[in-house]
Amino acid sequence: MDITKNTILIIAAHPDDDAFGCGGTIAKLSKNKNNIYAIYFTDGVSARLNQKDLKKNLIQRRLNTSTAAKILGIKNYSFCSYPDNKLDSIPLLEIVQRIEQEIKVIKPDIIFTHFGNDLNIDHKIINQAVITATRPKPKNKVKNILLFETVSNTEWNFSGDKTSFSPNYFVDISKTIDKKIRAAKSYKKEIFSWPHPRSVKGIKIMAMFRGQSVGLKLAEGFQLLRASD
Repeated sequence: MDITKNTILIIAAHPDDDAFGCGGTIAKLSKNKNNIYAIYFTDGVSARLNQKDLKKNLIQRRLNTSTAAKILGIKNYSFCSYPDNKLDSIPLLEIVQRIEQEIKVIKPDIIFTHFGNDLNIDHKIINQAVITATRPKPKNKVKNILLFETVSNTEWNFSGDKTSFSPNYFVDISKTIDKKIRAAKSYKKEIFSWPHPRSVKGIKIMAMFRGQSVGLKLAEGFQLLRASD
């Protein structure tokens, strides 16, 4: 995969998924003359909060996203603001059509999105919608689709009848791990104490684990869903 002069679109269920899932890679790509866009489908907080706190936390989450985007080098981003953990209540066609609209406008060469067998229902639906929206029609500009893992969601799906995340594409993030951690820490309510995987130590250990499997110090792993020249 050429890492320069591409248009890249991140399609994520929640603000913060990209920071945890592919933040190191995005920070690396942003330094190599790539134009990076992101779309976040849910508000990321409404499933956890009562209505009294909701408005305040929605505003805070968007401020967190702005900070993270600046750190990672995301050029433009947008929010769909569907309810958190309720994408299964939205017609799949509606989500697919929104993704198709974004693709038509942005014309991405590379798409980053969720692995399909995560524990989180929103992640599963976005994966399905992206695969549907990027059907390989003639003149389709999308060259690569990469699926990322989301710590505390991908590895926590212990169901025996599900395919586990098995990365086949790795990106060295030794020089951008600090930006990944800073972006993740922008979402203060998403960072926990060790041994939670969404701790600073957990992020580093995951990068070490993915890195050592391919002879790198630190890496992010992806499933390459599709590639073409």
